[in-house]
Amino acid sequence: MTPEIVTLKLENMAHGGDAVGHHQGRAILVPLGVPGETVRAQIIEERKRYALARLVEVVELSPQRVAPPCPYFGRCGGCQWQHLAYEAQLEFKRDIVRAQLERIGQQAQPVVRGALGMAEPWAYRNHIQLAMGDEGAPGYQALKSHDITPVEACALAHPLLDDLWGALDLDFDLRQISLRAGIATGEQMIVFEGATDELPEFEVDMPVSCLYQTPNGDLTVLAGSSYYHERLAGRTFRVSGPSFFQVNTSQAERMLAVVRGYASLQPGQAVLDAYCGVGALGLSLLQPGVRLVGIESSPWAIDDAAANAREDEDVTLYEGNVEDILPDLDERYDVVVLDPPRAGCAPQALDAIVRAQPQRIVYVSCDPATLARDVARLSAGGYRLVEAQP
Repeated sequence: MTPEIVTLKLENMAHGGDAVGHHQGRAILVPLGVPGETVRAQIIEERKRYALARLVEVVELSPQRVAPPCPYFGRCGGCQWQHLAYEAQLEFKRDIVRAQLERIGQQAQPVVRGALGMAEPWAYRNHIQLAMGDEGAPGYQALKSHDITPVEACALAHPLLDDLWGALDLDFDLRQISLRAGIATGEQMIVFEGATDELPEFEVDMPVSCLYQTPNGDLTVLAGSSYYHERLAGRTFRVSGPSFFQVNTSQAERMLAVVRGYASLQPGQAVLDAYCGVGALGLSLLQPGVRLVGIESSPWAIDDAAANAREDEDVTLYEGNVEDILPDLDERYDVVVLDPPRAGCAPQALDAIVRAQPQRIVYVSCDPATLARDVARLSAGGYRLVEAQP
């Protein structure tokens, strides 16, 4: 049976980045579409409440559509919105956050500020992950597919990563390669995720740290060190190969300024940094007289956080899951800072925070849907959403 082709008017953007239109009362998600356009789209997958479609033709163009600068765009799944003018992207992101807070977070007319974008939103990523294709060429996962699109260069990668990418000459079996760099320090790292436990024969002729990670997670330093350094807001952080760090250094600094303003810590107060990672958020909030408690499940990241804390700072760190450790910590916090992974916070963690009754909660999220879900739980616990800042 030939897949159905429908003509529809695209209305808005869905969480996840697809444009949304309706046909016969059913929502249709169309990747690479732009709200305001009339398009012809081919239905490729039926879901219970909506359908997924492939863009066939743009019948009526939106003035917000631009020519994507990347030759891989549309095939590579690394980017979704290069066909959108950047200012429009910022507005759509704000709309998505607001919609998630209203629908999932059960917030009536939430205050969502305008998204803080970049002056130049290219060549910013300090960390990229390349999968290995069938022919052994590195690339990104294809759009809406598990296939790998070979890519020779990425417009989002910082030049420090371009240097590493160009130097790759591999003759051993890999599953994935991570390229990392400290944008402010110039330090570079490659993490090879191997397909076997056998260490590769490896030579390097540039000053870069290289790590090999086996399928069971064991890590071996092939060259250099197990960590590199990055600076944020005047402070230097050690970051180990497996540790999470914000991928956009300049925007992370802007985010720190927002978090610092929301936290509004005063001498004599205590702050809990749940999901603290290497300490980038919590340690950046410290000032004389402020006490920090951090919780982090990654043994690599918690060791980094300990190394990043200064001797004269009042810092206590716990290794483990927030939902396991926090309920047993019998102390109060004036401010709680949350920066969980994409899955958001465990219910037990949120319940423990509500019991601790901090004055303020500052929630940093990389996924507005799980943020909204957790906002609803915090609201049920007596907290009020003040505002959101994309």
